[in-house]
Formats: sequence, structure tokens, C-alpha cells
Amino acid sequence: MTIAHTTSRRTLLGFGAAAFAMAAAPRVWAQTAAPAAPAGPFSLPKRAYEAAALEPHIDATTMDIHYTRHHAAFVTALNNAAKDHGVLASKPINELLGDIGSLPDAVRVPIRNAGGGHANHSMFWEIMGPGAGGAPTGEVAAAITKDLGGFDKFKADFEAAGLRVFGSGWVFVTVDKAGKLALLAKPNQDSPLMDKQMVLLGNDVWEHAYYLKYQNRRADYLKGWWNVVNWAKVNERYAAAKAGKLTV
Repeated sequence: MTIAHTTSRRTLLGFGAAAFAMAAAPRVWAQTAAPAAPAGPFSLPKRAYEAAALEPHIDATTMDIHYTRHHAAFVTALNNAAKDHGVLASKPINELLGDIGSLPDAVRVPIRNAGGGHANHSMFWEIMGPGAGGAPTGEVAAAITKDLGGFDKFKADFEAAGLRVFGSGWVFVTVDKAGKLALLAKPNQDSPLMDKQMVLLGNDVWEHAYYLKYQNRRADYLKGWWNVVNWAKVNERYAAAKAGKLTV
């Protein structure tokens, strides 16, 4: 009995030591291959850069999970909904969101959530890039000065709007066909497209966009994000908006 008790006690001590070592070890964020989206009318847009390209401002792990998990999940949900509702396959996402009030009840929530997420993220990947940042240029710079009080004021107002979002959401700059800019925030995955507005640029302030690197420091994330804004691409979107051709 004494020997058995001693062996059991040593075993338990060993398990305790192992558990302590595991708790003390640095955590590694393991990933498996992202599941492929089911066949359907919606697809994950290809990014023009690799996941690590926006380091150190946005870390590679966050970019990878954000793109291959979160955005892919929106595409999956849309394609799953489209299996049973052909109306979803007949229109591009910006038109579906613009007519969200007229959609059948059964698909309105999936379109609002997954469709909004798909549109928002498609825009998000496009307006960022490596070796970017700095001050805006071209017509966008002039519009920011005219409509938003100049770049410094715009940055401060944009960051403040991002900080005011309670929980999860986005902060956007919209643009009309005359080129006029406006700043607004939206909750969850709501998009200005739902109000038939065009989106020039926007930043994702859901925690999944920044938490691995910045934890709860959303303000630091918002400030760091300016270093990856691709103003050349934003100018392309601005020109497309004035031509009435900007979609997401």
C-alpha cells in the first residue's frame, strides 16, 4: 500500500509539473488549412500581397486568420444561402446590400451579416499595401482638405470615430459621384452600401483585426493602420466613384 501510494503521488506530481510547464510556456497560435468555400457565386478576392507584407503594423498571423478564416466564413455563408435562394446569385453584392430591405425575410439577415462582411473586407484588403502610408496624394488629398478639414484633422476624427464604436464595427469614408467625402461609423458588418452610399476606404475595428498584436489597445491599432493605407489605390477608387463605377 505504501509503495502504491508513493507511486501515485509521484505520478500526480509529474502531471502537476507538466501542467505548470505548459502554462508557463509561450503560447503558439497553431493553424490548420482553412476550409474551402463551397461552390457558388461568391468568392474570396485575391489579395495583392502576402500575409506578412504589412508587418510590423499588422502581423502576419492576424492577416492570415482574418483573410482565410473570417472573410472566408462570410463567403461560405453567402454561398450556402445562395443554394436555396437563386436571387442571391443573380446580383452582385453591392446591389444585394443596396436592396436589402426588399430581400426575402429568410435571406435578409445572412445578407446583412455575411454580405456586409464580404463587401467590407473586399474593400479592406484593396486599400492597404506594403510600403504604403504617408500623406494622401492627388485628388483624394484635395478632397480630404476640402471636406474633412485636412489630413491631420481627418486622422484625428477617423481614429476618434473608431474608438467610439462600441464592441465591433467599422469606420468608413464615403464618397458620392461629385467626389464629396463624409466620415461615419457602422456597427457589426453593416456597410454604407446598405444606404446606397459608396465606400472610399474603411478600417475594421472588430477585435479579430488587431487583438493578437495590440490586445485591447485599439487606439494604437488605429494609429498604426495609417502606415499601410495605399493612397494610390484610394485615388483609383475615388476616380471610379466619380465615374459611378465603384462597387465595393
